[in-house]
Amino acid sequence: MNRRNFARVAAYIYDYSGIKMPESKKTMLEGRLRRRLRATGTRTLDEYCDRVFSGDGLANEGLHLINAVTTNKTDFFREPAHFEYLTRTILPQFKARGIRTVRAWSAACSTGPEPYTIAMVLDDYADTCNGPSYGILATDLDTEVLAAARAGIYPAELVDPVPAALQRKYIMMSRDPARRDIRMAPSLRSAIGFARLNLMDDRYPVGEAMHLIFCRNVLIYFDKPTQRKVVSQLVDCLEPGGYLFLGHSESITGLDLPLVQVANTVFQRS
Repeated sequence: MNRRNFARVAAYIYDYSGIKMPESKKTMLEGRLRRRLRATGTRTLDEYCDRVFSGDGLANEGLHLINAVTTNKTDFFREPAHFEYLTRTILPQFKARGIRTVRAWSAACSTGPEPYTIAMVLDDYADTCNGPSYGILATDLDTEVLAAARAGIYPAELVDPVPAALQRKYIMMSRDPARRDIRMAPSLRSAIGFARLNLMDDRYPVGEAMHLIFCRNVLIYFDKPTQRKVVSQLVDCLEPGGYLFLGHSESITGLDLPLVQVANTVFQRS
């Protein structure tokens, strides 16, 4: 891909998704876009770019381009200290406050391990402690990973981090011993609503304010102005007294927001 086309693609990705694409990621970007050559009938990346940025090319290919370049690293019970704090501190506090239904949002859900982890924790707590009930919204920019998340089917080894008691309760094994796939229980799948949402939008149509928002390992791809915009809008969607979870390497230092840090990368709206 020549320098001009790299600049065009990088600018489009930034404007659309807020994701920075510096020169150091040129090889990675080329590798991910090559999968679109066969789909579009083009022979080279430069020919692909010429097609995308002419006529109605973006209207037809823009979504596929964004799907190709988004990073979808995710795991069940990733950053487990967050879920320990949720179980030991936040949920007892919610119960004491008389909250009957906890509203949670996984704002970059990828293929679904994060919202299903949240669902397991909330459902198990509700069973053990007689409530509160819960509902979960899971959103992502990438339509392909959303489809995988809705299906809730994963390689068996992916759920190794899930505690054994929760595996027995919420994970369905295949009846065919030759298959190594598992599926999340229907009770969890029905508790999660999946939808496409771009964090670059001017507003987030998520309905009522949330008690819990997980937006982890997303801000690292944004520059400071974009981080400020996104976190500010996330806070607007958070109930007073609600909690925002960020990734372990992310910070809101320097952002003037009504948030108080209560644990490592866990913030409460004041």
